[in-house]
Amino acid sequence: MSHKADTKVMFIRHADNTGYAEKAKVNKTKTKAENEKALETGPLERLFSGVASAKILDFLTVFHDYDYSKMDMAKNSGVSFRHALREIQKLEELALIKQTRTVGHAQMYKLNMDNPATMLLCKFAVEIAGQEAQKIADQEIAKEEAAKQQMNENPKP
Repeated sequence: MSHKADTKVMFIRHADNTGYAEKAKVNKTKTKAENEKALETGPLERLFSGVASAKILDFLTVFHDYDYSKMDMAKNSGVSFRHALREIQKLEELALIKQTRTVGHAQMYKLNMDNPATMLLCKFAVEIAGQEAQKIADQEIAKEEAAKQQMNENPKP
């Protein structure tokens, strides 16, 4: 799988004062690897119907040991950079995340584990994920038991 973006050049004809001119329009398409999030969907994202702040918090909750730039949070959360900038500012104002350091021009952030609300939010996300996992496990066990029961009732000759 190529990690480079494919470049397509399209020529567009448009009228101007001197007649027709051709203008090249470059369209870069990203490969699937460049568009992938670090998480499929997190419990907060499912609870809040995919809100950008929930996606960012899901990512930071799972990967809380490290700090990340705004671009990294946007990319790994599956949020546009523009939305991430707005949401990161809100999360920082609520003291749910904090700036840890600056690397070059990039400001690095991580969850503010000194904030009791952040701790509760993390526990909440883990509890939701645990309940969802238990529900899936119960469904799988029920399917297996139904299959076993059906095999016992209809044994092969």
